[in-house]
Amino acid sequence: MISGYSRIGSVNESLGLFREMRVVGIRPDEVTMVSVISACAKAGALDLGRWVHAFIDKSGINVDMEINTALVDMYAKCGCIEKARRIFDDMGEKDTMAWSSMIVGLAIHGLVDDALDLYSMMKEAKVKPNKVTFIGLLLACAYSGLISEGRRFWSSMRELGVDPAMEHYGCMVDLLCRAGLTEEAYKFVKTMHISPNSVIWRTLLVGCRKNKILDIGEIVAEQLLELEPLNAENYVLLSNMYASCSQWEKVSLMRKKMKENDIKVFPGCSSIEIDGFVHKFVMGDCSHPEIKDIRMMLNDMNKRVQLAGHKPSTSAVLHDVGEEEKENALCEHSERLAIALGLLKTKPPTVIRVVKNLRACVDCHEITKIISEVYDREIIVRDRVRFHRFVKGSCSCKDYW
Repeated sequence: MISGYSRIGSVNESLGLFREMRVVGIRPDEVTMVSVISACAKAGALDLGRWVHAFIDKSGINVDMEINTALVDMYAKCGCIEKARRIFDDMGEKDTMAWSSMIVGLAIHGLVDDALDLYSMMKEAKVKPNKVTFIGLLLACAYSGLISEGRRFWSSMRELGVDPAMEHYGCMVDLLCRAGLTEEAYKFVKTMHISPNSVIWRTLLVGCRKNKILDIGEIVAEQLLELEPLNAENYVLLSNMYASCSQWEKVSLMRKKMKENDIKVFPGCSSIEIDGFVHKFVMGDCSHPEIKDIRMMLNDMNKRVQLAGHKPSTSAVLHDVGEEEKENALCEHSERLAIALGLLKTKPPTVIRVVKNLRACVDCHEITKIISEVYDREIIVRDRVRFHRFVKGSCSCKDYW
């Protein structure tokens, strides 16, 4: 049960069962602890993860390579990459999974040089890379725009006996699309030796939207909707592509199709851990017991960022409505609610850590940079694919995301 809750990211439930297990006097073993650590990793719950780590040390549980690897993964996914690296460096024995977990952790934090250097160390240690290793390397290249390096790793995979899986194809498509090479990415997908899945088609559609390539975008959308005709995200992406080109009639047609098929949009969600409990927010959320104080903090945030000279990027609101309505919609985004609670409940130098299930919009990214400066707070946001570390008005992604 603990493992089951862990796999779906229900950290509060997983930890609750772990506490019950202790109350009834059942001693957890290494397998239990790996599941609990994984739950913390999925939720980005650093404080809980630290508590679990301390519990392991105090309880005399054997810290084997699997637990150490889980701790590396947990600290990396909770935004504490320095701690993850210390644990990794202190490990006496490191297998392929340990090396790969550290490389992936460095990649999602945008530490591309460290990731590539670690891979060189892995080769020197004569540890054979696997599929996960190359996912980390390709992610590092994608998140930093290293096109030639990404192509080199792609070519070297087969030489080392690693056949490309769907995830590797997805990384290459992402690398090309982020670099603005959407047409090349489309040609690459057409040459795949396995049938592209919905993730790859979605990545292409995002690239088409970003670069306003409607002709390819509509072909890609047709493939995507054939694979997943009832997935709301596909309709939203296509609708957003039309909206970015001000084709409002086609946007209306997408909404009509969604309504006819009773397709509900899964809302964007952000969470923040405060005092060992994970608080979750969706856009325009009014359910939090301290929502009045949160909204007061939101107003304070808006005033400060406006005084800093920020002009809302209303292009991020892809609806045919007035500018004032667009600005109000931006203020209700879930990560802003989570950041507001973090500012309310914690004091400097405590880092505010937010986990999102979607990518941040352009305006939220700019706003968070300003908030980190005007409130003098370090803010770490884990979105769907990577980390953004905001310090004194700048982001670790260097605005390449």
